[in-house]
Amino acid sequence: MVRAVLRALLALFYAVAGILHLVMPDPFLSIMPAAIPFAREVVLLTGVAELAGAAALIQPWSHRLRKAAGVGLALYALCVWPANVNHMLIDLGKPSGGAGLVYHIPRMIAQPMLIWLALWVGEATDWPFRRTREPRA
Repeated sequence: MVRAVLRALLALFYAVAGILHLVMPDPFLSIMPAAIPFAREVVLLTGVAELAGAAALIQPWSHRLRKAAGVGLALYALCVWPANVNHMLIDLGKPSGGAGLVYHIPRMIAQPMLIWLALWVGEATDWPFRRTREPRA
């Protein structure tokens, strides 16, 4: 039950993020590392990826598709981590200090948790929980 609720919430989170990437790409472009070519296209494609991942994660028909969505969204969260680090450095470099470490440190800590959550709700892992198994005959 908990996994299903968190799966729905994560799918909603990624669906909203995907829509925002498509309809308001400029905030995402502002934190994109300069080394990324075709930044606008990358932002738009990540929006599509987030929407596809959310839809695949929430669909009830295929465990394999749900698992693939969990792995894909976990990999996505790992791949956007440099943009989040870049955002932190840009923001902290502002004369005002930006949002400060109070905002950025929890966000950096949340990133690996988000990666794990995608894997767990997609049923790609049960770690650190263990499912009980029937004894073998």
